[in-house]
Amino acid sequence: MAAWTETCRSVVSPWECDVTEHFTIAYYFDRLADAAATMAAELGLRDLAHLGARRFDIRFVRELRAGASFHILSAPIALDENSVRLGYQIIDSADGEVTAWVEETLDHAAAPLPRDVQEAIDGGLLVWPGPAVEQRPEPRTLEQFIPTVRDRIKPMDLDSGGRLALSAFVHRFTAGSVQALAAIGATSAYMNTARRGYSTFELALRVTGSPQSGDPVLVETGILHLGNSSIRFVHRMCDPATGAEYARLGQFGVQLDLDTRRPAALPERLRGAAARLLVPVG
Repeated sequence: MAAWTETCRSVVSPWECDVTEHFTIAYYFDRLADAAATMAAELGLRDLAHLGARRFDIRFVRELRAGASFHILSAPIALDENSVRLGYQIIDSADGEVTAWVEETLDHAAAPLPRDVQEAIDGGLLVWPGPAVEQRPEPRTLEQFIPTVRDRIKPMDLDSGGRLALSAFVHRFTAGSVQALAAIGATSAYMNTARRGYSTFELALRVTGSPQSGDPVLVETGILHLGNSSIRFVHRMCDPATGAEYARLGQFGVQLDLDTRRPAALPERLRGAAARLLVPVG
């Protein structure tokens, strides 16, 4: 009988926590990459490189903080002629509660799966117990995006297959959010004095290409939603010379009171600055 498979078991190290004092999102992707590789091997998807775009949709339920132990359960949850969808439950090992729900969609339209692989996946499909993915609007234009990261790919950024690791994409997108927050006045000085942070509750990562070691990359960031305490960013990583996109991350979060661990309203001066950077959606 098909069952959820444990594909990762780990802990949150103190150095993997950010200024918001919880597990940095890039390190979630470090562990998800391991879980995804284990699940792919079990299903006969030995090499993900021949497949098309990958998309990860994550909904965070609660924080993981330094010292927490957790594990990941994985299973195929959908299969059609164009894609495979895998589900991941990130679980607090201490109490068994789900701390994050993750759906990974693998596009195989350009490289159809062998029949035996399709049959293995189809035979192992499980019902997804997590929340449905929210469909968020995309930007109509990139004109109001601002540059937030500009660097080059390092050898240590690559995974075992020589492609840019998921965590390396997300580390840069995290830096993009810090730069974007500073651009609206949520600087490190403000965050430290007011005891505030930016806490992500939803991510949508789509990877469509991979720069190589030594390649220059540019991250540009736009604000697509502004609420009382919430901000939704969209970051895109591209080739600075051609504008060709490698990946895009939708990041939805709130300003967090670091003492109460609850959302805190954005000050008017930050809201006004953010409003001037809002990107039209459609």
